[in-house]
Amino acid sequence: MSPDFGGSRFFCIFHIMKTIIITGANGNLGAVTVKKFIENDYRVIAVARSGSELGFAKDNKNFELHQLDLADESASLLFIKEAISLYGSIEAGLFLAGGFGMGNIENTTGDDLKKMFTLNFQTAYHISRMLFQHMLQNDYGRLIFIGAKPVIQPEHAKNSVAYTLSKSLLFNLANILNAEAKGKNVTASVVVPSTIDTAPNRESMPNADWSKWVKSEQVADVLEFICSDKGLSLREPVYKVYNDA
Repeated sequence: MSPDFGGSRFFCIFHIMKTIIITGANGNLGAVTVKKFIENDYRVIAVARSGSELGFAKDNKNFELHQLDLADESASLLFIKEAISLYGSIEAGLFLAGGFGMGNIENTTGDDLKKMFTLNFQTAYHISRMLFQHMLQNDYGRLIFIGAKPVIQPEHAKNSVAYTLSKSLLFNLANILNAEAKGKNVTASVVVPSTIDTAPNRESMPNADWSKWVKSEQVADVLEFICSDKGLSLREPVYKVYNDA
């Protein structure tokens, strides 16, 4: 029974702040996601080439920004080791860094494949591999990759072959991690947005029906849900965040 102080009951509630790494933090989705997590009392370790879109967070004591070549495995390892040493535990990793490229099977070269492989797979693989081992030791962790709709619907992939192939590897990676983590409270999820309603996408597709696109804020809501205590029972999920697109 809780002690009674002057006729009222006094409850002690201890909030344990989760520490989360967000790559691609300065992008259209990244900046919105950083804001979402800070507002929900996470400690955010952001990775981005610049902080031009993150001015709202620079004075927040629970935010830090790192510039890192995510394709550099040695630099990624050092970054993760230092983060774990500083905070003791990293509860989640969101891998939002990546890039898009057009090209059908006829004009997609080996160099195109390598470029997309580096942007969309290696940038996630190097950090997630290291974080995964850390999470297994702690018996807790959430790894979230950003997939692509053409992987699930190949009929839409004919003009983005290299991009789609590189994104498909993230689905395979998540399956492998989930198989190894079976029985542990460690999960790898893939969030698959349709076209995200951003200024660059509107500019490149001025005649599209933007109302059918998914908002960055809607994707960020899903990402936060996965990392929150509300998502504790989820296992091996793939989330299709399409809106009406």
